[in-house]
Amino acid sequence: MSDLEVLTTRVTEALGDAVIEHAEACGNLVLRVRLDSWRSVAETARNTLGCNYLSFISGIDWMPAPTVGLIEGDTSTPAQPKEMTFGAAGSAGRFQVFAHVQSTVQHIGFTIKADVDEAAPHCDSWVSVYPGADWHERECWEMYGVVFDGHPSLRHLYLPAEFEGHPLRKDFPLLAREVKPWPGLTDVEPMPGSESDEETKDEAVEA
Repeated sequence: MSDLEVLTTRVTEALGDAVIEHAEACGNLVLRVRLDSWRSVAETARNTLGCNYLSFISGIDWMPAPTVGLIEGDTSTPAQPKEMTFGAAGSAGRFQVFAHVQSTVQHIGFTIKADVDEAAPHCDSWVSVYPGADWHERECWEMYGVVFDGHPSLRHLYLPAEFEGHPLRKDFPLLAREVKPWPGLTDVEPMPGSESDEETKDEAVEA
């Protein structure tokens, strides 16, 4: 048996019924687990399998990327699927959370992912198992809107508190957003074409 096959057998036996599907991707093990087992899978990974290091937690939006505004014949952006497609180990819907854990002693690691509800994406926090999950979960909530139940302080990490929406969702209206001054800025350059921009030009002409 190959090292990957040995790891797959060991991990799937340890996680048991929590595993929905598993697959190999670029030489790495990827497992899709039940959402209600998300936290217990983390505990098993750390306490039973010896994965003492959390590389990351993030989100996936499998919605096809919008193609509005692309110039005909432009090949700078890879062709996007028109229908929803899923990666290794599949998915039951649009959104997933995924994480990668490793053992710094055994030199093994694998990726875990779970499906979350599109209308109200929630999953359990890993902070009590992997304290380093704190910032990763805050980022995932901020960018994808996934709420991590039990997180001690789920608040904005990069964006101002007044920011509306979740920027890494495929349907986020990036080009339609109203540009607002960043909170705390005292020297704000007016946006081109705005009323304040025209006033600035008039003042420059008068001077």
